[in-house]
Amino acid sequence: MSENLLESMAAAPAVSDKPAQRLFIPGPTDVLPDVLAAQTAPMIGHRSDEFEALFAKCEAQLQQLFATRARVYIVAASGTGLQEAAIRNAVGAGQVLCFVNGAFSQRWYDVALGCDKCAERVDVAWNTAVKPATVTEALAAALARGPVDAITVVHNETSTGVASPVGEIAAAVRQLSPETLVLVDAVSSFSGVSIPCDEWGIDVLLTSSQKALALPPGLAFCAVTDRVLARAATVKGRGWYFDFLNLEKSLKKSTTPATPAISLMRALSVQLDRIFAEGAAARYARHARLAARTQAWAVARGFALMAEEGYRSPTVTTVTNTRGVNIEELNRYLARWGMEISDGYGVFKGKAFRIAHMGEVNDADLDRLFAALDSYLEQSA
Repeated sequence: MSENLLESMAAAPAVSDKPAQRLFIPGPTDVLPDVLAAQTAPMIGHRSDEFEALFAKCEAQLQQLFATRARVYIVAASGTGLQEAAIRNAVGAGQVLCFVNGAFSQRWYDVALGCDKCAERVDVAWNTAVKPATVTEALAAALARGPVDAITVVHNETSTGVASPVGEIAAAVRQLSPETLVLVDAVSSFSGVSIPCDEWGIDVLLTSSQKALALPPGLAFCAVTDRVLARAATVKGRGWYFDFLNLEKSLKKSTTPATPAISLMRALSVQLDRIFAEGAAARYARHARLAARTQAWAVARGFALMAEEGYRSPTVTTVTNTRGVNIEELNRYLARWGMEISDGYGVFKGKAFRIAHMGEVNDADLDRLFAALDSYLEQSA
């Protein structure tokens, strides 16, 4: 692949207001100029009618995107913050089963331990999905020892590119132990694939702003059922900032207990309008198409895919580095063309690389990335 092609692609006129794509990493993702610009609007009071109207609009749109009639809390935090919130509110004296098949599901287990909960880790191979049969077996064994307040599962493991069937998992939990709450982390999948929260029976579905939502980092969102609030009312030590009952009181007044990230809320409002203008179904289809293209590119170039077939992420592809590519050197080459991919996460550093195709990435962006990757591979062969 000649660098002349890359130079011609780089020189091509920009389409609409979309900037030259740079970040093919699984968060933060590129943010469009009008979304960034929304943050520069004059500051308003966080107890003003104007802010309450902004908050109410965003919450209503998020409910649509979460496919839920339940409330959606908007918090100035990371997704990890809401992992802690879910544990503090949904888990009392009973057990919490943490299904671990990657770095971020492992983090949720660590969070549960840090909150001094009775947490049990259920390990699953890191290149495979958490499956209903595994959940049923582990849950049955735990129930023999005592009550299980909740399970935690990551829908889309950013470290491995594995997507677990959380709808089927929730159904399995309901069948065996209806009182056990289902807590789902969808940080790197939300808005990139349909997750019908109410239909699937998810009690807490959490995400954050800087991945498929294509917003700056700093906001986190979670849909929370009445079942969780009822449980929270019985749990001591919920803290204050992440106390769902505290958030609920403020939500009823279209505000937050503490000072919100007003500028980020303005950006959220603009981006939600963009998402609904594209249409949720079209957005999900675009993510699925880009995932298929990325997976096909990797296999055609002699690489392997880390995630097992049938459970591959629609938003990030983790490629096993079977060709022994120097990923740091590769990224230095990509930087010449204003692009970046991710090295493997944690134990996979150097052994894999990750290509994110989430947020506002389109086919032309992938064309340019693949041209650059092919050019590097040809030169280093």
